[in-house]
Amino acid sequence: MSLNEITMELPAGHMTNVFGQFDTYVKKIERQLHVTIVCRNEQVKLLGESGHIENARQVIAQLLELSEKGNTITEQNVEYALSLVQGHESATLADIEGDAICHTINGKPICPKTLGQKKYVERMKDRMIVFGVGPAGTGKTYLAMAMAITAFKQEEVGRIILTRPAIEAGEKLGFLPGDLQSKVDPYLRPLYDALHQIMGADSFMKNMEKGLIEVAPLAYMRGRTLDNSFIILDEAQNTTPAQMKMFLTRIGFGSKVVITGDATQKDLPPDAKSGLDVALRVLKNVEEIGFCELTPKDVVRHPLVQKIVNAYDRYEQRQSERKKRRKQVAK
Repeated sequence: MSLNEITMELPAGHMTNVFGQFDTYVKKIERQLHVTIVCRNEQVKLLGESGHIENARQVIAQLLELSEKGNTITEQNVEYALSLVQGHESATLADIEGDAICHTINGKPICPKTLGQKKYVERMKDRMIVFGVGPAGTGKTYLAMAMAITAFKQEEVGRIILTRPAIEAGEKLGFLPGDLQSKVDPYLRPLYDALHQIMGADSFMKNMEKGLIEVAPLAYMRGRTLDNSFIILDEAQNTTPAQMKMFLTRIGFGSKVVITGDATQKDLPPDAKSGLDVALRVLKNVEEIGFCELTPKDVVRHPLVQKIVNAYDRYEQRQSERKKRRKQVAK
């Protein structure tokens, strides 16, 4: 095995951002790509096998390009840059980030961070109804919320309606105290959290009091026609087929709908069909409807979340294979 060497320039002003505090990001690149990285002044030397050091060069170049655009490099950026080069993807981090959808109340830009998220945002821009399906942490609800708030601020829609089925996540909570709103609020809390972060609590409350933003359980949608609205149905895997059909037939003129869900996290009774699963099969050939399937590669929470999702995927696949073998033996 022969060692090769590549030298590249890295401006001092971007060194800390690209390398990370205490060289955290560089150590991660060295570990995952089996290379040695040495920095002297503004020159970076990469030592290792030719294929590995070329991958490392591409990762550092992508991080530098992102840094030059004024972005603060995060561990998630490094993880995704590594997955892009190892997966032989032609896209770069800078291509994916693109323009911000909107900004949080603290001025932080909200934009796609993976190829899957970029496709998801593009689908939301050009389709009236979009299904966003994928594991936890892929930004399904958060990006949909950002798109809804942007459309609302630009007066493309007159109101925002956020809904989800009120169903316990594997626990029987019993009777909750308070009025009806207090009883349903715990089920809708994730939606409130995202709205507060993007809009700010004061703006959210003002628009809520005017009826321009509505957060309600899915049961409240029956009998309504929703015109000129941006509607998000969250946790759609917990709907029944009847509920999903009811929701989809509420949509009126000038509206845009995003339906999000994770097929692996159903809280329905074991023998119940998921309205999301049925809708994906029934509507797959309807051209006006967009479908976007996010994967564990699109997880943008802590890298540990991606490892947890992958571990569960492997476990469930093994369990499924065992069941198949048992059925074959039983025959």
